[in-house]
Amino acid sequence: MPDQPTGAERPARSERVAALLDLLAEHKSLTVVELAHRFGVSASTLRRDLQALEDQRLIERTHGGASVLHDTSELPVRYRTNQRREEKLAIARVVVSRVPLGTVVGLTGGTTTTEVARMLAVRDQLTVVTNALNIAAELSIRPKVKVVVPGGVARPQSYELVGVWGAQVLRGLNIGFAIVGVDGVDAAGGLTTHDEVEAQTNAALIERARKVYVVADSSKLGRVHLARIAGIETVTEVVTDAAADPSVVAALRAAGVTVTLAPVAGAGGASVHELRPGREQS
Repeated sequence: MPDQPTGAERPARSERVAALLDLLAEHKSLTVVELAHRFGVSASTLRRDLQALEDQRLIERTHGGASVLHDTSELPVRYRTNQRREEKLAIARVVVSRVPLGTVVGLTGGTTTTEVARMLAVRDQLTVVTNALNIAAELSIRPKVKVVVPGGVARPQSYELVGVWGAQVLRGLNIGFAIVGVDGVDAAGGLTTHDEVEAQTNAALIERARKVYVVADSSKLGRVHLARIAGIETVTEVVTDAAADPSVVAALRAAGVTVTLAPVAGAGGASVHELRPGREQS
């Protein structure tokens, strides 16, 4: 059993709950005693965390512990905000540097696209098309940002508006630069997500974009989920972090996709590493 963290090392509740879900996904079931020791909190605190997660149908309480309900259950976005945060910030910095001034930007929902939106918000005369309620809310208070929300039915796991209404509106728009968050990126499987309705809405955004940039941390590469958003041939560039599996990166590159590995700030001064089709990796 790992050493109990000190008070300064104990994670905040949101981070603890996200890490708790990750541990349960890995081990399938754990006891309250094990989890309380792991996070350096009391058993009563841990039981409250577990009760909150059970109320949201994310886990199942067992006698003295908890287990996952579904091996492939999607973690709600509010619990993913602090996961791989430095990697997501690095990815966002790279993709924002790609966005030309004056273009119409399309953003899907997700924790990485939210960071992209925050970095873009300082620009003048920006137009953003997004189906993500949290992104629209943050950008709508910026006087120089025009926010277009296509509509639809709210999906609580991702804060996105999805469905045929939104897809119909998107098909009437012209988007210069789509920045897409996904749950899986694979050379053969393409871009995928957990929800088929969300996939249809995001596919409509991609169809109307001249360039498509996928932002995905290394944990998403090589994964294929239930619902296909689009084929890999629709992607201009995948921006991920330096921990990406080299074999998956090579497969994407062989499929004709530019792959950029974004270095985490302070990671030895590394530079952005682009892998373009037709170039050997150094």
